[in-house]
Amino acid sequence: MRVVGEIPHPTLKITIFNWNNRYLIKLEDSALEQTFKVSEFDVTSDMDVQKILDKEFLSEAETRFREMSLSLSESMSRNEVI
Repeated sequence: MRVVGEIPHPTLKITIFNWNNRYLIKLEDSALEQTFKVSEFDVTSDMDVQKILDKEFLSEAETRFREMSLSLSESMSRNEVI
């Protein structure tokens, strides 16, 4: 797996990888992560992959992180893990 680049962001760690004829877009927020796979054949360059990371996409990802965190917390509480 090859790191194509890291995209600066104030709250998320964003890394783009190239592996097995795919680009992997990895978003991390503390202990949670989201990974999106894009076929190399669906884009023309690394720059196209970066274009995917527009304001709306990242805003939706941040909302999803909040939902993921809440879901994990509720499950841990419900199942008396914490």
